[in-house]
This record gives sequence, structure tokens and C-alpha cells, in this order.
Amino acid sequence: MLRTNEIVAIIPARSGSKSIKDKNLVKLGGHPLLAYSIAVAKLVPAIQMVVVSTDSVEYAEIATRYGAVVPFLRPKELATDTSTDYDFMVHAIEWFEKNMDNSPEVWIHLRPTTPLR
Repeated sequence: MLRTNEIVAIIPARSGSKSIKDKNLVKLGGHPLLAYSIAVAKLVPAIQMVVVSTDSVEYAEIATRYGAVVPFLRPKELATDTSTDYDFMVHAIEWFEKNMDNSPEVWIHLRPTTPLR
């Protein structure tokens, strides 16, 4: 359960990349890129929850295995080549407002494709 002033890290990980198939799952040092964003978020004491926004059941399972939560699957129409960060963030914020007692006050956006922060 979130408190009003909680900080949530959100990691966008759509499955439909055309340039590199499943680029968010590409292995680096034996772990998928997605895992590095989850790990760095979990190292920050101020972050109470690590959420992955994905359209893929496979990505959701991997994210959960690495310690993130996937409370929803992103609709396919928000997981296209032309979808924006704004699109997935609005979806996540609205989902939290509708389905949780409180919505996070602060969202930290971490991309899985930049594992070496």
C-alpha cells in the first residue's frame, strides 16, 4: 500500500522493438537490460516501489523475477513505435489513481536501455 508521499520508479519496457528484437531483454553480463534498471531503483532507499510498464507477459514475468511489480499490462495502442513517454506515464498515473488508495507523488523514469548510468 502506497502512502501519499511515496516515490515510485517506473521503467517502460515495450516488447515491439523493430530495430533490435526484444532489446529490453538483451543480455549484458548474464542479465537482461531490464534487470539493471530494476536493480538500480531497488538500491535507492527513497524509492518505495519499482514498477515496470510493459505490454508483454514475458517481460512482466522477468521484471517480477528481478523484484519489480507489474500491476497492469500496458495496452497495445500505448506500446507502438510512435507511443510517447507521456502516453505510458499518463496510463500509469491514471491506473494508480483508479486502482490504488493513493497515487505516488513522485515518479522516477528509468529506461532499461541505459544500464550503465
